[in-house]
Amino acid sequence: MGAHFTYDYSQTVILGGGISGMGAAMLAAHKGYPVFLSNRDELSDAFAKALQRYNIPFESGMHSMDRIMAASLIVKSPGIPDTAPVILAAVKQNIPVISEIEFAAAHSEETIVAITGSNGKTTVTSLIGHLFHEAGLDYTMGGNIGKSFAQQVVEGPAQHRLLEVSSFQLDGIKNFKPAIAVLLNVTPDHLDRYDYKFENYLASKMRIAMNQGPEDYLIYNADDPSIVGALEKNPVQSTLVPFSMTQDLEYGASLINNTIKITIDQTTFTMPIEKLSLKGQHNTANAMAAATTAKLLKIRKETIRQSLQSFQGVEHRLEQVLKINKVQYINDSKATNVNATFYALDSMEQPTIWIVGGVDKGNDYTQLYRLVNKHVKAIVCLGVDNAKIIDAFSGCVDQMIETNSMEDAVRVAYKLADAGDTVLLSPACASFDLFDNYEDRGRQFKQAVRGL
Repeated sequence: MGAHFTYDYSQTVILGGGISGMGAAMLAAHKGYPVFLSNRDELSDAFAKALQRYNIPFESGMHSMDRIMAASLIVKSPGIPDTAPVILAAVKQNIPVISEIEFAAAHSEETIVAITGSNGKTTVTSLIGHLFHEAGLDYTMGGNIGKSFAQQVVEGPAQHRLLEVSSFQLDGIKNFKPAIAVLLNVTPDHLDRYDYKFENYLASKMRIAMNQGPEDYLIYNADDPSIVGALEKNPVQSTLVPFSMTQDLEYGASLINNTIKITIDQTTFTMPIEKLSLKGQHNTANAMAAATTAKLLKIRKETIRQSLQSFQGVEHRLEQVLKINKVQYINDSKATNVNATFYALDSMEQPTIWIVGGVDKGNDYTQLYRLVNKHVKAIVCLGVDNAKIIDAFSGCVDQMIETNSMEDAVRVAYKLADAGDTVLLSPACASFDLFDNYEDRGRQFKQAVRGL
């Protein structure tokens, strides 16, 4: 355990007026701290009105450096990089800069269950939420999805705080300490924020366990060489609970003869994977991680089995939208990196028209070649700059068409598809060039498909 940091809240400044910034501002106001929120861009009307309703002073469209530099503590939104001039200036003045999950954790005594990983974290968080709901636990769910942790704390106590956390949120923690941390996988993503160094990004993800003690648990993917290597190099204090698709583990979760086997506390849980509602290898790993969490919290085996059978999946993640003229349209807008798209293409069984593109975060597309050659008959590019995608895949498919709106992309895909084909939106990129976020991108896709 590291030293425990204490904070001075006498002049709390919130940077960024998105969901996490708003949550942090409300929590500060709720606690009676003097607070000021600064948002570099124009704030949305709804958020500005909410701040006025709570009498929280704010500025929008600028950063007043003198007011910000008078802070005793800065809570920054995950979207603001550490290299932003305002952050560099604060660090130079020795003003502590923390993330909203750190701020919320300082005001919460509850059991935190935190999930991170490059892929699958929303599915696993939602699946654990479903397990908690079916088991009748007193919990809230959010973090990097849904409500911010800070807003949950404002809304009242709960026994368990179930949080999806991103590497950006973990970068800003000092005391944040989950009772159960889940680390699913670490593959290259967001490298633009980590000096294009994978080891920096990996170190960021490993921070989820940095404050854990022997009484806490780290559930981790024993098949991920990066994670295994990081744990060998920098051992953590937590009790390690591995899950693996390839090894028969005496302690933890394994896959034996198409059956999930979880052995913890001298008891064993088993479930055949054919009974899982979510299909595909990556979802078997996700189910293992979620079931292991439930098992550590002493949820009944029968409840775990039923929950894994009844879970419906997550919007924008391999979501089946509609079948039109015998063509299946699938919304995988949540695939914001290459690895997520790898899972999507790997699960395709029909010839596929693949809609791809957006803001590239330093993607390496070579790992997709085999799957593209196998499943993809045409590529529809959807981005402001598609040069890298065209360059990467022009040798793999006969047809590549550039589009610059969702409606356009869906119309082109519709023309290219024959009966029995699949049209897959799995962008492998961030959405900010043409959309507000991946949800907006997914909703526009669904709207365009329904409008065909």
